[in-house]
This record gives sequence, C-alpha cells and structure tokens, in this order.
Amino acid sequence: MRTFRYVIADVFTDRPLTGNQLAVFTDARGLEDDEMQDLAREMKFSESVFVLPAERDGHALMRIFTPSAEIPFAGHPTLGCAFVLAGPMQLQEIRLETKAGVVPVALEREQDRIVFGRMEQPLPTWRAYEDEAVVLAGLGVERSELPVELYDNGMHHVYVTLGSEDEVAALRPDFSALAGAPAVLGINCITGSGTRWKTRMFSPGGGFAEDPATGSAAGPLAVHAAATGGSVSARRSRSPRGPRSGGPRCSTRAPTARPSSSSG
Repeated sequence: MRTFRYVIADVFTDRPLTGNQLAVFTDARGLEDDEMQDLAREMKFSESVFVLPAERDGHALMRIFTPSAEIPFAGHPTLGCAFVLAGPMQLQEIRLETKAGVVPVALEREQDRIVFGRMEQPLPTWRAYEDEAVVLAGLGVERSELPVELYDNGMHHVYVTLGSEDEVAALRPDFSALAGAPAVLGINCITGSGTRWKTRMFSPGGGFAEDPATGSAAGPLAVHAAATGGSVSARRSRSPRGPRSGGPRCSTRAPTARPSSSSG
C-alpha cells in the first residue's frame, strides 16, 4: 500500500472550515495521471493540487485537477499551494510552475506565520462568446448589461453582467443546461463599479456547481471591468483582443492550512 501525504487548506479566509477548500498532495512522485484524477474525484473539492519537482525555473511544479479534468491554471489552488509549500521553505516569494506558465506568489508574514499572498496571473486573452444564448438561458436571465466575453488565462471564464447585487445573489441556475456551455469552465455573473464588484462563479462542466471564491476569475474580471470604464452603467464598444500590456494581479488573505489524513 502506497501512502501520499496531503494537506487541506481553506483559501480566501482566516477561519477553518470556511472559504474555498483545497487538497495539496505535497509529494506526488509515483502517481500516474489517472491516479491523480481519481484522487481529485475522491476529494470532491473544486480543485486538488499535486506537487512535483520543478522542471523550469520555479521552486516546484504543480498539477491541478478538478473532479473531472486537469486544468492548466487556477487561482485558489495556486495561492493555497504557495502557503503550504513556502512556510517550511522560508520563502518571501515562491515561483510555481503551472501548465499556463510560472506563477510567482509574493508572501507576507507576521512573525512566523504567512498572512497574505499576492500572485501575478498569466495574462488573459479574450474574445466575444458566440454561445451567449446558451449561458443566458441556463442562468435564467434575459440579457447581459455588458457584452458576454470569453477570457482565457489558462482557465476559460465567461462573464455575464447583471444590473445589481440582488440580481446576482438571487440566481438559481439550471446546472444541467450550463454544463453544456461550449468551451467554458467558469461562468461568472458579475455586477459592480469602481473597486467593488460582486461575483458568483458556476462550473457544472468542471464537476462542481458553484465555487465559493475564485482566484483565476479575479484577474480577467479586473480586465473586463476596466474595459467597461469601471462600472456596469458605462457602455463600451470594442473588438475583442488581447493580451494588454501589464498583467492583472490577484491577492488573497491567508488560507488556514491544517493536516489531514494520508491517502494512498
């Protein structure tokens, strides 16, 4: 019987058993691809991470699996993995190799505890989403206040803009309909202005209904919001293009990481 150590981290929170859960297998050497997928399915979290020796100029290679598939990049797994690995390594910045490129995560500490992380996400590209009608019908809304676009930063996210926070909170999607949305892993319903935006992310095609908090969607959301003039009420007309100069940055407060039982 083989044994593999893993840690469960609660990301985007400083309270145990809240936030977005993540399993980090700290040494995945010896696991085959199908075994990683089976373990991710068994964990039933939105993502699980498998850490391997670095192959490029990073400190470690991380592979990210949803319950149904491997994905090139995701936000809360990257931040959670950074907290788990950088603590014992005593790093101020950890560079994690993903299939979307090397992602640096700068870390802040209070005494011996990591309390803040800031990652530099891969630059997204974007284009108009041609299957808008499928997504709107699955969400149960008539229209988006802003153009519906597909962003790619290693994850494929579509953004649908509603008129108020109450409308976003009241959504009761048809998950079976959304699961059939072509080329999408995350369907993001957003509203806001300036520096305050409310968002919900649904991913039935990724093997889970709704993500409690989503790091990979935050960078493209910032680009999408900036392109509107910073508010839902600001209309825009532009051709999809990308990437822009500079890069979206995403930060989060410390996840709580706690030891868990071994899995083999």
